[in-house]
Amino acid sequence: MDYKDLIMYQIYPRSYYDSNNDGIGDLPGITQKLDYIASLGINSIWLSPFFTSPMADFGYDISDYRGVDPMFGTLDDYKALLDKAHSLGIKVVIDQVLSHTSIEHDWFKESRSSRDNPKADWYVWADMKEDGTAPNNWLSIFGGSAWQFDTERGQYYMHNFLTSQPDLNFHNPEVQDAVLGVSEYWLDLGTDGFRFDTANFYFHDKELRNNPPWTDTEATGRGVSDGFNPYAKQAHKYDKTQPENIEFFKRMRALSDSKGAIVLVGEIGSDFGLATIAEYTAGNNILHTSYGFDLMEDFCDGKYIFDALNKAKRLLVDSDICWATSNHDVKRVASRWVADGVSPQQMGRFAMTLLIANKGMPCFYQGEELALTEADVPYELLQDPYGIEFWPKMKGRDGCRTPMVWSSESGGGFNTSGESWLPIAKEHLARAVPALDGVKGETIECFRSLCALRHRSAPLKYGEIELESITEDTGVFKLTREYEDESVVFIFNASSKEERLDKKTLGNIGTLWSESSFETYVDGDFVVIEPYGVYIGL
Repeated sequence: MDYKDLIMYQIYPRSYYDSNNDGIGDLPGITQKLDYIASLGINSIWLSPFFTSPMADFGYDISDYRGVDPMFGTLDDYKALLDKAHSLGIKVVIDQVLSHTSIEHDWFKESRSSRDNPKADWYVWADMKEDGTAPNNWLSIFGGSAWQFDTERGQYYMHNFLTSQPDLNFHNPEVQDAVLGVSEYWLDLGTDGFRFDTANFYFHDKELRNNPPWTDTEATGRGVSDGFNPYAKQAHKYDKTQPENIEFFKRMRALSDSKGAIVLVGEIGSDFGLATIAEYTAGNNILHTSYGFDLMEDFCDGKYIFDALNKAKRLLVDSDICWATSNHDVKRVASRWVADGVSPQQMGRFAMTLLIANKGMPCFYQGEELALTEADVPYELLQDPYGIEFWPKMKGRDGCRTPMVWSSESGGGFNTSGESWLPIAKEHLARAVPALDGVKGETIECFRSLCALRHRSAPLKYGEIELESITEDTGVFKLTREYEDESVVFIFNASSKEERLDKKTLGNIGTLWSESSFETYVDGDFVVIEPYGVYIGL
């Protein structure tokens, strides 16, 4: 199987299914739901971290890379998950959080103990300035300086995220070897690939030069468009995206190829997202594909989407992207993309079709098949340190992390105790799996049909992409995928009004796909497409 055959489904383990009634989802719970996942047409799952962790950042602060945190189960539970997934033809991809560890990791405990211990140089340490301030102006994404003074060692250590997430020093070859050994461990267990968290954050500028101020208002980097986070005020020239980073991933690719892994996916958080993705996925010896954030902005108008896809086509000539519209870090797309008179369900169908149509591996976040909306979690119930820090301008990531709904009854079927680490949104109960399953036109059935179409369509997996603006404002655009003598045509109406289009102006549009869930039809010489609807022609 080639990675281009994959449709990926992200699972946030603590919110998927709770098998032991402690209020937190777990690995056995995921295993119990694999038949459901397979029924959707999914053939690859990405598991967010389930490793041993104090959970300051909910698993993205790892204290033991080779251990399964007891709240999620055991290593045997992971092996059982692997076996069941593989029996269903599902590949298993796991998060690798390698840029930083938890402050509780044994590596950091040893590193901070002195300046001459065997792991003294395993983290990014630096002396204070003469006035006692931090070594430079680098900032943390989670607020404040990227430097924390450590009284035990008498130096500052670098942290791109929480102060409890110190950054590893990848300039040290021993660190590279150690994390490669971690990845080899999971590959040897039968893991099929990795999603690398903050993949371009591994290396820093050895001279610790100050970042300059940001002046390009067209940036699409993380936080730039939000206006609340000082992190966006800097051009991140020296604290991340260093050239050595790519050389490290060449080592990782060689390892994964030797173990028969099917896919390496990077998460790229960069001021120049698509251009950086192009660098990290060029050729066949770095990453297979990288996660892009361009469709995770708040914009859903046709011009923005058309321009983003055109930019990707221009930049990703010899490289590849993993498209997504939602994940565990952003507001759910059914709430984020809003247009007058368009329901969350319709916007959900539109977004999932956009991912299936595009060139590159599609990645869906749990609950997108149900068109779940963003949950409103009150401040007193917030768990996310990011939201707590920037409340109320930014309410954090808890609203997209609330538990999946497996029942319309109170508690949502997340477990049988009715307890959950985050509250289950009452409005989600009507969107629970049994309420939608098998209902013609519902988002879950649209999702199944689209996945089946992609699996049987060579153009959608391997074909090139052609884009054409149909209306002057680019609210309507045509996307064509061609491979050998086959083609699939999509006409997206990314506007709040019905469009009646003369077929003579559209060129080849094939025959309207009979399984489409959109209220789109052919009326003589015209194609009629509902607001945020799609014509699909085979």
